[in-house]
Amino acid sequence: MNDTQEVTFDEDLAWCFDAVSDVSRTFAITIDVLDEPMASRICVGYLLCRVADTVEDAGHIPPAIQQELLEEYQEAIARDGDVTVQEFDDDVAEWIPDEPGEDADDWEVVENAPRIVRTFEHLPEADREAIRDPVCELVGGMATFVDRHAETGGLRIETPDELEEYCWYAAGTVGELITNLVTRGTDPQRTEVLQEHARSFALLLQLVNVAKDVTDDYHEENNVYLPASWLREYGVEQDAVCEKQNRREVTSVIERVTDRAAGYLDDALIYLEALPEHRGNTLAAWAIPYLLAVGTIRELRERPEDVLEEGGVKVPKPEVLTLIAQFDGGVDKAALAELRQQMERRPLHQH
Repeated sequence: MNDTQEVTFDEDLAWCFDAVSDVSRTFAITIDVLDEPMASRICVGYLLCRVADTVEDAGHIPPAIQQELLEEYQEAIARDGDVTVQEFDDDVAEWIPDEPGEDADDWEVVENAPRIVRTFEHLPEADREAIRDPVCELVGGMATFVDRHAETGGLRIETPDELEEYCWYAAGTVGELITNLVTRGTDPQRTEVLQEHARSFALLLQLVNVAKDVTDDYHEENNVYLPASWLREYGVEQDAVCEKQNRREVTSVIERVTDRAAGYLDDALIYLEALPEHRGNTLAAWAIPYLLAVGTIRELRERPEDVLEEGGVKVPKPEVLTLIAQFDGGVDKAALAELRQQMERRPLHQH
């Protein structure tokens, strides 16, 4: 993209908010319930990550090229990097699909990487430094995984430990980014609690995604995150996760990933209860994704086999709307545990 047109920071930032709404309804909800300055910081930080995520998931790009592009992008974001974001943009341009299809919005974000980085560079220095290292770690981790699984042309996670390593790079780093931003000006004791539990909050959300997105991950991205070691216990090869004759066995592995995710619920709640509400940060921004994860775990436990069916497993839309409405009316931290218990039992709109 040849981005030479003179635009203001406010115009760039407005474009970033629109872009998040286009590529992630879930994250758009989070940003919508944040106030400034946190909303813009999280928005820009998320888009920086989304560029790398789209390149990593692009099955049409050879793994060696994916790795090169990710490493180049990491250099473009790093302090005193040897590569400019325009150089990355020039190199990635030939891999942007002419007709992207359903992922057109994702590729528009990649195409506008210079605009996103320019917006990032206009944020206050303290916020840039809170964002930069976690994003660079995410991008570097994705490059490592692409290289590690280059021979299969898509990610094939081998063990539960490798799954959590991947989840750290994909989501734990984002949790670190959030924590860096919200702990500015926070007392040391609270900061310690947040740093100790940020990983649990992030892994909870990412493991839930792994459990519910098995079919899309395989068919759309050629990635299998269900650990091969667990699948082998049931006599299933990773490239056969979506075959009908393996449905019962794959469902058992989905249940194990779901249980792994649920193991982080308690520590993630501690993280939420310690979050400061200042500099535009709000409880709703992070409690809503947490509680949606609670609801998704409930649905996964009730009908794990539906992950392999068209439509998959998701929280009912009336429950999502009811949850958002709860926070519109004001929910304090003391109510989080009760909301969690309600959603573990049955959909919130049925209470």
